[in-house]
Amino acid sequence: MALRTCSRRAALALALLVFGVISPVTASVTSAAGTTKPEIRLSGEAARRLLSAYDHTYKLRETVPLYANKVGPFHNPSETYQYYDLPFCEPVDGKVSKREDLGEVLEGDRMSSTPYSVPFRVDRDNESLCHRTLGAKDLKRFRKAVKDDYYFQMYYDDLPIWGFIGKIEKILKPGAPEMRYYLFTHVHFDIAYNGDRVIEINVSTDPLRTVDITDEHSVDVEFSYSVKWKETHIPFDRRMEKYSRYSFLPQHLEIHWFSIVNSCVTVLLLTGFLATILMRVLKNDFLKYTRDDDAAEEAEETGWKYIHGDVFRFPRHVSLFCAVIGTGTQLFAMVLFVFVLALVGVFYPYNRGALLTACIVLYALTAGIAGYVAANNYRLMGGQNWVRNVLLTGFLFCGPMFIVFSFLNTVAIAYRSTAALPFGTICVIIVIWALVTFPLTVLGGIAGKNAKGEFNAPCRTTKYPREIPALPWYRSTIPQMVMAGFLPFSAIYIELYYIFASVWGHKVYTIYSILFIVFIILVIVTAFITIALTYFQLAVEDHGWWWRAVLCGGSTGCFIYGYCFYYYYARSDMSGFMQTSFFFGYMWTICYGFFLMLGNIGFRASKLFVMHIYKAIKCE
Repeated sequence: MALRTCSRRAALALALLVFGVISPVTASVTSAAGTTKPEIRLSGEAARRLLSAYDHTYKLRETVPLYANKVGPFHNPSETYQYYDLPFCEPVDGKVSKREDLGEVLEGDRMSSTPYSVPFRVDRDNESLCHRTLGAKDLKRFRKAVKDDYYFQMYYDDLPIWGFIGKIEKILKPGAPEMRYYLFTHVHFDIAYNGDRVIEINVSTDPLRTVDITDEHSVDVEFSYSVKWKETHIPFDRRMEKYSRYSFLPQHLEIHWFSIVNSCVTVLLLTGFLATILMRVLKNDFLKYTRDDDAAEEAEETGWKYIHGDVFRFPRHVSLFCAVIGTGTQLFAMVLFVFVLALVGVFYPYNRGALLTACIVLYALTAGIAGYVAANNYRLMGGQNWVRNVLLTGFLFCGPMFIVFSFLNTVAIAYRSTAALPFGTICVIIVIWALVTFPLTVLGGIAGKNAKGEFNAPCRTTKYPREIPALPWYRSTIPQMVMAGFLPFSAIYIELYYIFASVWGHKVYTIYSILFIVFIILVIVTAFITIALTYFQLAVEDHGWWWRAVLCGGSTGCFIYGYCFYYYYARSDMSGFMQTSFFFGYMWTICYGFFLMLGNIGFRASKLFVMHIYKAIKCE
């Protein structure tokens, strides 16, 4: 254990040296084995503070890092601004911005130092922060913040805390009621500790210590704060459990579980019902098509056996079709890897930007899957221009996503929001795509192009395609997509609310095991309903099932996007052009990804089914 501790501190010291925080003064440290090893000695108060913040251990009266993150309307989670965009008290020695990683920048975090002095285990009563004279411009900004229900977010020892800027009071008067705007001027910190570690922190504002900012005249304001420490027996490794149980909005776990179980039972009953019908019909078909009596030989073939010479005819737009299958396979693999990380506990509450970072890295690393699957299928279907196919695969998802991102980032820049990515971060993402994602797609495409194997169809394809008979309207593509998407969507309908409330609200979602079960049910139901519709399509002698399977499988993504409109207008209080564009823009990108992923699931399930039933009968 001592060796491990020494190695970890030496590694941290080396990292600090790289960032220029400490100077390389050689010293020595004796390990538990009695050997002397060189160590980098910390020099300076900044390095010592960083070491304390690294392992979250502090001495009495030692400074604990407190950063102000952002402010914004409570009901518009994407519309966030820097904390000091409002005229709060600034540090006397100037603001110091915290270095953020990629995920934190993507989350819109922009943390800066604050003038609050909250040392470890030091109580403070009515400590003055600063005196300010708020002019007409400052009062207007604060009034807008109070009117839009602005909140602020800070981090104390990596623990998130929130509070509101002010409040509105309605004064009843003869005629029309008058609205008065009040600014909170006092903040109280309640902090719990266990030994030498911070365990919990809560912030509250004093409703009695406010300043009326309704009028346009300048106002003298004194901002103040107080701190109260208390001891707790909660261990350090459980300090984040509080955020799993609570958030701004209450979570009703019992209702959540009941909804999930109810959804699962309903979907299983419907799936079992369809399975029973489909298996009975298939059994009758097999008996009819495999009997050897003379009457059967002289009878005219009908149904899905009648089109055995056309059912394995490759679809039109083969390159695009293979690109969809390859990209869908990549997204499916990426989602599975994300679930693995979630189930092992990587995405604990308020692990800032971890999920977005994981998605970017995993998407880049799984790009080879898309290239291989697309190029291999393209080769099996007789395609020749594999370079065009690989390029199409590489841009099929990234291209639309980049267009949407460019528009939304421009909107965020116009609003001067922290949701706007800095130029350096955009360059990092482009470099990741150019040096990792696209090369892996090309390498996967080369491997798929040179892979062995042929497309072994159970039946020989005729030279000329058979004409598809006239069909009723409800057997066309759009009605079939509606029927195909409804059942899978019903499996995730209840869970969608909790996911949306977490992504587009202030809830915390931590039940990844339940979400994984729902995802598996979604995949199973999508596969089954696509198989059923493929059978019904072949039974009426319509052999164009390839694209239909993709469209029916991916139609759940269209239902999810339709749910976005319901959630936005009926279940949320979001408003404003920026929040609206962010919500519908990024949700379109997510639903498009679901369309590709579930379309791939639907096609693969239908392909296995079609191969199986045509192998089971005698066909030339």
